[in-house]
Amino acid sequence: MLFASDNWAGAAPEVLQAIVDANSGAAPAYGGDPWTARACAALSETFDRDVAAFFVGTGGAANGLALSTLAPPYGMIACHEASHVQMDECAGPEFFTGGAKLLPIAGADGKLTPLTLRAAIDAFPERPPHGSPFAALTLTQGTEFGTVYDPAEVAALAAVARAAGMKVHMDGARFANAIAALGCTPADVTWRAGVDVLSFGGTKNGCLAAEAVIFFDPDGAKDFEFRRKRAGQLFSKSRFLAAQFVAYLEDGLWLRLAARANAAAKRLSGGLADIDGCEIWAPTEINEVFASFPPETEDRLKLAGALFFPWVTPGDPAAGRMRRLICSFATTDEEVDRFLAVASA
Repeated sequence: MLFASDNWAGAAPEVLQAIVDANSGAAPAYGGDPWTARACAALSETFDRDVAAFFVGTGGAANGLALSTLAPPYGMIACHEASHVQMDECAGPEFFTGGAKLLPIAGADGKLTPLTLRAAIDAFPERPPHGSPFAALTLTQGTEFGTVYDPAEVAALAAVARAAGMKVHMDGARFANAIAALGCTPADVTWRAGVDVLSFGGTKNGCLAAEAVIFFDPDGAKDFEFRRKRAGQLFSKSRFLAAQFVAYLEDGLWLRLAARANAAAKRLSGGLADIDGCEIWAPTEINEVFASFPPETEDRLKLAGALFFPWVTPGDPAAGRMRRLICSFATTDEEVDRFLAVASA
């Protein structure tokens, strides 16, 4: 009963096969291979416009490098107080940007609103040269509480950011899960809604150390290849990253994998909600469930071999009692049902 993290799951068989296929023969290094060209073309098709795409090995590198193109070292980046860039990247965004300041903003269920964003901006009036100017807004899609922003919500936040002279970045570590949940096109919730740069995750959803940084205006990416190289994220045999994205995007595999994970989480959340003493702390919209259990129930689950972790963040509504359970494309109905049976015993 593995609900510790979608990072614990292996790679999808189709992705592994793509790596094996790409291993045949020699190919130019550093992105000069045909797989990189195919993957970039597939991403442009997926987002309904010509994009500039760059492949890196980790989500932290994707976020930090993306933000480094949007914010100068003296700039301000607005984010949710529970976001990955704020809580879980060991000051990586500050490192990659050369010192840009993250401004954490509270918001229910892991989401920012135009009102809270506007209030945060107004609380830091322009005071050159003393105050950091706002440079970027970063949104997490899906959020660290398993919720999603719909296109209208993204557009409303982007409008506030634009009015303040800010660019918009989206941390899409679980972007596939969000799209599978929303049922909209990837374009509708990104560039059409005002997003400039997307960190498009693959690793949590069936890939093997493969992430993409996507610029919806290729002109904004003119120096990214230098930043990526300087950060040690230009892989010599980069065909093996690109080949994963070719397979990931082909025939909608990325959405099928994400939908499977989302469905498992819905099954888990719905079952837990029916058990006395269990409480769900945020809407289950993607593949994450945030719940609390009576102590005896939690002990029983752990003795039965269930794996999950505490989840404590700023503004924690559960006062330390919340637990995060994550489903992956590999989570089975039988695994979920066994967990529910132990929890309800």
